[in-house]
Amino acid sequence: MKNPLVILAGLVFLCISIPVILSTAFYKDSEISSINEDIKIDVETKKDKQEQKEKEVISYETVDKEAPKIKVYNHNKGIIESMDIETYLYGVLSGEMSAKFNIEALKAQAIAARTFVINKKENTASSGHKNAVVCTNYKHCQEYKSYEELKSTNGTQWMEEYYPKIKKAVDETKGQIIVYEDKPILPLYFSTSSGKTENSEEVFSTQYPYLKSVDSPYDGQSPKYTSKVVISKFDFINNMKKSYPNISINSNNLKDDVKILNRNEGGSVDKIKIGNKELTGVNIRSIFTLNSANFEIEFKDDNVIFNVKGYGHGVGMSQWGAEGMAEEGFLYYEILRYYYTGTEIKDLY
Repeated sequence: MKNPLVILAGLVFLCISIPVILSTAFYKDSEISSINEDIKIDVETKKDKQEQKEKEVISYETVDKEAPKIKVYNHNKGIIESMDIETYLYGVLSGEMSAKFNIEALKAQAIAARTFVINKKENTASSGHKNAVVCTNYKHCQEYKSYEELKSTNGTQWMEEYYPKIKKAVDETKGQIIVYEDKPILPLYFSTSSGKTENSEEVFSTQYPYLKSVDSPYDGQSPKYTSKVVISKFDFINNMKKSYPNISINSNNLKDDVKILNRNEGGSVDKIKIGNKELTGVNIRSIFTLNSANFEIEFKDDNVIFNVKGYGHGVGMSQWGAEGMAEEGFLYYEILRYYYTGTEIKDLY
């Protein structure tokens, strides 16, 4: 007869080993299944991206005519210059958007800049320039830099690396403009939204059906997405009194004297009460040179702190938003249609 201790030890061994073996096998099967699922998801993701890349590209180049010449008032020289509109746009695009941006964002900007010129040309009464369609001053029209100015400012290496990209964006959208009901729009644009653009009537008092508030989720990559302005209570009160001599505020209860009443759809301050005055966020932005009218105010020690989001007026196309969309694979006309509600692209020449 076998030793009962040996039999008992064998049974104990089996009781321990079998669950371990089964558990190990089950774990391996689960692990393999999980890996296979991950591979499947990865393949499907790559497939979706490939399909996105292979989507049909619309060509808006339907007309091939010579580009018109326009009269441009050079505010630096104090003279009116005649130039090819496309050549003019090389200088505008170089001044208005970083040449490091995605080519699709640059194309969108080129078309917006061209549309601005055509809009001014067809509305000469509102151009503001005698015998000229546009000027070279960004405060009134659009930023413009001649080839010589760009070379002098940016250097030979920049001209060799980036100027051809600028020309490409303009040349490949030659003659194309943005229209609403077949008329060139007023294509407002700005640097950086605070996550949402503004309705035109809430910022400029004029309502345009194509300048509506839309989400702009990619602006967070902009270096000017957030900013801060710190000013002493003394300077805050002095600046307010310079702009509004009859305002009634003092440093003792300044926190109670300042209250944001409401905001626009895009997030900018609409109305703000300061002392006995009700002002707009645009007023405050102007007085304290803030990057935008989307701000929060806090009072700390003897300072007033503006925490600001976004950069620019917030109406129309966000340039950093366009860059983010381009990086995600959106084409220039998709970007323009998104930021300018209900519009289409039209080829003029």
